[in-house]
Amino acid sequence: MLATWSRVQTLRWCFLDKLWRCSSGPGHGFLSLLGLGVRGLSSSPPLAAKVRGEPRRRGDMSEKKLTRHFVDHRHVKLVAGSGGKGACSFLSEPRKEWGGPDGGNGGDGGSIILKADKFVKSLSQVVPVYKAENGQSGGTKNCYGRNGSTTYISVPVGTVVKEQGKTLLDLAEHGQEYLAVFGGAGGKGNQFFLSNENRAPMTATPGTPGQERALQLELRTMAHAGLIGFPNAGKSSLLRAISNARPAVAAYPFTTLNPHVGIVKYRDHEQVAVADIPGIIRGAHLNRGLGISFLRHIERCRFLLFVLDLSEPEPWTQVQHLCYELDKYEPGLSQRPQAIIANKMDLPEARGKLETLKTRVTQRVIPVSALTGHNTEELILHLRELYDGYIQGEASGKDKPSRW
Repeated sequence: MLATWSRVQTLRWCFLDKLWRCSSGPGHGFLSLLGLGVRGLSSSPPLAAKVRGEPRRRGDMSEKKLTRHFVDHRHVKLVAGSGGKGACSFLSEPRKEWGGPDGGNGGDGGSIILKADKFVKSLSQVVPVYKAENGQSGGTKNCYGRNGSTTYISVPVGTVVKEQGKTLLDLAEHGQEYLAVFGGAGGKGNQFFLSNENRAPMTATPGTPGQERALQLELRTMAHAGLIGFPNAGKSSLLRAISNARPAVAAYPFTTLNPHVGIVKYRDHEQVAVADIPGIIRGAHLNRGLGISFLRHIERCRFLLFVLDLSEPEPWTQVQHLCYELDKYEPGLSQRPQAIIANKMDLPEARGKLETLKTRVTQRVIPVSALTGHNTEELILHLRELYDGYIQGEASGKDKPSRW
């Protein structure tokens, strides 16, 4: 019996040894056919692993994707919370069967407050409808209902609040708040109506509904300098060359559909914000092209930088047309501190047009090439001079732009 059992065990180990040898050779897939799993044994050849391809390169994003998070106006409906209803109940406890009325008042509804936040750069986070929390109903034993919590809506600094086209408030400072809608008052419980004449009041009032308003929020880009020019003048390329902004750049007009703001940093840690205003065309003050919706951004620029395209036959005429459109939109807007940037100096014919331009205008002319980065240092230094001059004028109460 023992000899037979020993022979069976020997045959078993021989069979497993053959399977193991086969698994390391060309027939290694035999184990998987038998359904046998061996730890540390792979049923696929080592060179058959899936090779991951190279990651796809991210191409230049379109203007729509680059600015999908920038929203400069919103129509919002604000509904404050309603007050909770008062309770109608009577105290009934052992030895106090006739304890009297004990219904508590309802809680007040939550209000909605607009708050300016310097860390918020766009109105994209503002949703179309806001509904504040309702107050809770009153309870027994004179328990008051909980008030609805206040809803805060964070908006960028420089947001203008309007109602039916009328300006209500300009949130121009960080932390400034505006109570947009009031919450409804809570209802009264029957304990509130207890008197000598009425010892068992059965009256309880419901809460009043919250205030409801429809407001328009408009963002005027707050920047120190504004790049102003006709379409395809190279404003976006120039902003890329002097700041950390990355607006879309292409060889066709109206590449920029939304304003971009870039930051120019200096060695003394001073920062100057430069806004790329979308291209203005003739008749923009009549809402042609991109129209008034982007002319309003120029109102919040402390000084103006007119970007001229030297590839045009007569680039000096662009200054006159741009100033005309600005003054038609707001009288005196073109009189703010300014400079002229003669762009595209890398073109062969630009040198001759630059000399003619200097004789036709009275403002300082800075020749640059946004494509090659030529002479951008002079522009950055002059930008700082304009900034320092405005800061000094602001401290003395002079040269402050209107509606700022």
